[in-house]
Order: sequence, then C-alpha cells, then structure tokens
Amino acid sequence: MSVVPCNCNHTTEKDNLSGESESFHKFFECWISEQKQHLKDLLAAESTQLISDEELQALNDKVVEHYEYYYKAKSRCAKQDVLAMLSPTWMSSLEEAFLWIGGWRPSMAFHLIYSKSGLQFEARLDEVLQGLRTHDLGDLSASQLAQLDEMQRRTILEEREITDLMARHQETVADASMVELSHVVSEMIRANQRGEVDQSKEIENKVESTLVLKEEGLEKILLKADELRFITLKDVVDVLTPKQAIHFLIAAAELHLRLHEWGKKMDARKCNQGFGEGKSHNSSS
Repeated sequence: MSVVPCNCNHTTEKDNLSGESESFHKFFECWISEQKQHLKDLLAAESTQLISDEELQALNDKVVEHYEYYYKAKSRCAKQDVLAMLSPTWMSSLEEAFLWIGGWRPSMAFHLIYSKSGLQFEARLDEVLQGLRTHDLGDLSASQLAQLDEMQRRTILEEREITDLMARHQETVADASMVELSHVVSEMIRANQRGEVDQSKEIENKVESTLVLKEEGLEKILLKADELRFITLKDVVDVLTPKQAIHFLIAAAELHLRLHEWGKKMDARKCNQGFGEGKSHNSSS
C-alpha cells in the first residue's frame, strides 16, 4: 500500500506534505472526517443571516483548499503506487462502479449544480414569482448560466481527450513488446520445468522495467484526470457568488458523503449475507 502524509489539521500546515507517513486509506478516512466538519460549517453559514460575503468567501476558500490538499496527497501517493490509486480499496463497491480514472467524472459537477438549481428553484418558486432574490443556486443569472455552459462544453472535451489517452495506453498491454515478453516468460517457465538453464533473473528484470513504463503512463494520465477534477471544481465555485458557492459545496459534500456511507452499508450487508449463507451451508453439511 502506498504511504502518504496525513495531517488532520492540515489548515495549520497546509504546505507541509512531508509529515508522518501513513497509508492512503488512513489518510482518506482522516480527510473524510474533515469534510464532515466542513459540511457542518457550510450548513451553519448557509443558515446564518448576518454574515458577510467576505466571511462566506473565506469559508469557500478553506473548503476548496481542502480538496486541493487531497489531490496533492493523492499525487504523491500515485508516484509510489499508481495502481492503488486507480483501484482504491478505501472506497465502496458502489463508489468504484462510478469511478472515472480513479475519481469522479469532472462533468458531474455541472449535473450536480443544475440538479440542485432546479430543486431550489422549485422549492422557492413563490418568492421568485414575487420578484424576490433567493441568492441560492435557483437564482443563477443568465451570465452565470452562459459561463457554466461554456465551461461544461470545454470540460467534456478535455474529459474525452483523457479518456482516449487512457484507451490508447490500455491498448499497449497487447503491443508487440508485451506479447513477445509474455511468450518469452512462458517459454522460460516451460524450460525450467524441463530442468534447463534458469534465466529467470534476467527476464524478471525485463518484465519489471516494462511494467514500470506502463505504470508511469498511468500516473501521467491519473494526474491529468485529477487536475481536471480540481480545476473544474474551482472554476465552478469562481463563477458563483459566495452564497451560491456555499450551496454548491454543501451539495457536493452531501452527495460524496452519502454515497460513501451507502456503499459501505451495501458492502457490509452483502458480506454478512455471504457469511450467513456459508454458516448455514456448514451447519447442513
């Protein structure tokens, strides 16, 4: 398992990513705990009437900074074990099913904001019809909608480019060098079984050097995907007013936390069902 720094009070040492090394799994749980606290802070700010835009902006910056910290730690971990980042054991099966190159699909940010905007617009329709400003995501201006639309188009194009890049890299698993190497290793295994000269060390080194190149390619693609994820989040927040950004960050945190919890419960339930079936089978044997 890769190791990364985990500092649950990262806001006081946000630039120090060289502290105590811990597994990324532990780091992720630590980060989730911080996200839960940030959600409480966002909800408190959303329900407070007498709060300035400056205070709201400071909170938004703190939350966005928390996401940035996550991607910095993830990038460092990927240098040591990119495969763990692409097949994260700290996520539930439900979350894994919706992953795009080791994380959430960037274009989902726009689906999230439009969904929340529609829900808030409907909930406060009476106020809107009276010409009152709601200052939430149901109150997006024409200019904001145009910016979000353009941003969404650009993000989808970049998403496709990265998806194509990953597809091309995946196809290299069956390129001539890999096919030849797999045959050479298979021949070596058969030769060893016949008691012939062992050349395994030399071939193992060649296998390792070949796979390292594959991992390096995956690391570069993951970095591009994570950069697009963070840039998209930050750009969406920048388009919104401080109050609207609070609502967006609340929706993002709620969706992430609930999916994580639902997935863990589903996995636990299936695990318990499997254990129960196995126990029942053993009892009847």
